[in-house]
Amino acid sequence: MAAALFLAGGLSWAVPCRAHHSFAMFDETKVMTVVGTVKDFQWVNPHVVLWVYTTPKDGGAPELWTIELTSPGNLTRVGWSRHTVAPGDKVSVEIAPLRNGSHGGGFRKLTITDTGKVLTSEFRDQERPGLQ
Repeated sequence: MAAALFLAGGLSWAVPCRAHHSFAMFDETKVMTVVGTVKDFQWVNPHVVLWVYTTPKDGGAPELWTIELTSPGNLTRVGWSRHTVAPGDKVSVEIAPLRNGSHGGGFRKLTITDTGKVLTSEFRDQERPGLQ
């Protein structure tokens, strides 16, 4: 009986760990900037998602980029809210691009073009001058 309880307890701990995915799909050795207009900002767990329409330099059709941030809880701790970014906002977003070349990446830093406000998801960055 004790062994069965031990096994059940161990398995209940392992399932949540498997549910959280890796950020290995992002190339953390590269930084690129996506400039455009916010289509949507989803304040959801486990990760907030930002969709940005960009206009390619060659004047082609707008491209939709999907940018994954950290959790709403982590963003709240550094001053974000569900209203920090809104559809229609003009933004410049630094990302670690997807390794497969698709239009997406992992969030690093966002600048709201109209106000110049710079936002990150790092606790230490919020304390640096010029980032508020």
